[in-house]
Order: sequence, then C-alpha cells, then structure tokens
Amino acid sequence: MAESQGNSFARALWMTEGRARDLIPLLQAAQEAFGYIPERAMESIAGLTGIPVSEIYGVVTFYKQFRLTRRGKYMLKLCDGTACHVNGSTDLEIAVEDALKIRRGQTDPDLLFTLEVVNCVGCCSLAPVLMVEDETHGTLNPRKVTTLLKKLRTEAKSS
Repeated sequence: MAESQGNSFARALWMTEGRARDLIPLLQAAQEAFGYIPERAMESIAGLTGIPVSEIYGVVTFYKQFRLTRRGKYMLKLCDGTACHVNGSTDLEIAVEDALKIRRGQTDPDLLFTLEVVNCVGCCSLAPVLMVEDETHGTLNPRKVTTLLKKLRTEAKSS
C-alpha cells in the first residue's frame, strides 16, 4: 500500500510544471498519498520547484491542514466549543489522554489513534461530542469515552 501511495505522489510531481505556485497542491498530494508530509516529500518538492526545504517546512507548519507525523487509523476530534466545554469536554480530553497516553495533536505508538481538539463540530445538542473519523459520539462522559476507545482498539486488533 505504501508503494501505491508513493506512486500517487510521484504522479503529482510528474504532472506539475515545477512552479512555485504549485507548492500547496504538491503538499496536498503528499499529504493525501502518505497521510502526512514526510521529509523526503519536502525534498522532492524542493528539487522540483527550487523552493528551499526550510521554506517548504515553514509553509507546512503554518497551515493547520498539514501534518508532519503519521496519523492513527482513527482520527479523534474532540469538540471544545462552548456547549461541549460547558458540558465537560475538558474531562473528556483528560480521559482520552490518560487512556491513550498521548496529548492533543499526538498519535499513539500503535498508530491507532490521533487526538485533535477542535473548536466546534456543530452538534451542540449532543454536547460533549467526540468525532471518530466521520462518526459522531455525543452525550459522553469520561467512562463512556474510555469504553468507546477500548471498543475501537478491540475492533482494530480483530480486523
């Protein structure tokens, strides 16, 4: 699978004319192909566009859409909007961090979970909310979120 991912990025490199204005689309192609922006992708883009790797790194770290590390199988988006915050999202964050031994923005060593805290997911009536990929889990408490994480870990191991 990694080979086909690299091939899609190689195709994106091949199809560009190597202009500086191609930087963002090339970074997006790398992110799509690898799930993050590896150093080798930045080096390839630098070689093609003539933009120094240090400048490319600056762009990658400036835009929140880009990641420099692999993400887990499950992207966890914990809502910390007003309704979720008032209803205990901070307690959920602590429970997730304790259960997975990671902090916001990190991925667990098994590459199963990546935790992001987001401003709002638009499900205020279900507060507090945790999105797992595109699935919404609401009216959570620390016990429920810990049970959910255990269930997801079990499912991942059995598949």
